Amino acid sequence: MSKWFVSILSSLLILTNTAWANQYKMTYDVYASGFHVVEATMEMDFKKDDHYNTNIFTTTRGFLKKLAPWTGTFYAEGLIQDNNHFQPTLHRAVATWRGEEEVTEYKYTQDGSFVSYKQVEEGVDKTPKEIDSKLTDNTTDIVSSILNTMARIESLEACESESEIFDGKRRYKLKFSPIEKVNLSSSRYNIFEGEAFKCTAEVEPKGGKWHKKPRGWLSIQEQGREKGKLPTIWMGKPKGVDRYVPVKVLVKTEYGTLFLHLTGAEKI
Repeated sequence: MSKWFVSILSSLLILTNTAWANQYKMTYDVYASGFHVVEATMEMDFKKDDHYNTNIFTTTRGFLKKLAPWTGTFYAEGLIQDNNHFQPTLHRAVATWRGEEEVTEYKYTQDGSFVSYKQVEEGVDKTPKEIDSKLTDNTTDIVSSILNTMARIESLEACESESEIFDGKRRYKLKFSPIEKVNLSSSRYNIFEGEAFKCTAEVEPKGGKWHKKPRGWLSIQEQGREKGKLPTIWMGKPKGVDRYVPVKVLVKTEYGTLFLHLTGAEKI
């Protein structure tokens, strides 16, 4: 199971003022060609006006878990600045593949400067001795990038943003482009009903160890492009939640269509 695929889908799975100082929990199911293959939970903590932390847990399930036993946890914490900008101070990702664990950690200063990157595999430090500053300068983590996208919907009335992200080996731009505002109906797969902003998500390589032929999420993205449909996200406010969150995701691939559905949303 590609870490790129699950991490970005998970992250697509939040803006702040005093009235929003709460904790929220969202649950999601991912289907591939009709099979339920991934479960995800996202918890957001905004109890302090100027701080945030978000934790996303994902795991494969069913037949896919037997073929590809994978779990991932993606955590981000930081400051909410005056312009509703989510500035991370720490991002940590823990991925377990067939019992082998990889932990990556990114640290930033409060003014947004990149501080350090650490990678540990099975308890062994694999951190690169040197990292080119061209890959890290003026970057953020993927979870905080999504939070900033959500924040912009309130002011722009559209799902539109760009962020530069360093993932330990590569730098890339994550770009959201608006399509339209739509009304969605709930179904046996998805609880959301109401107004949502529909947009595309696109990754653009900006440096680092990219393969000549697209792999991982980039490969999935380009498969969709060839079929005339980039990965598509719907952002809405579920009942009882006063912020925009991903409520549905559609990704077309050579092997079928992937859907992410919102199955639960609550204040905790």
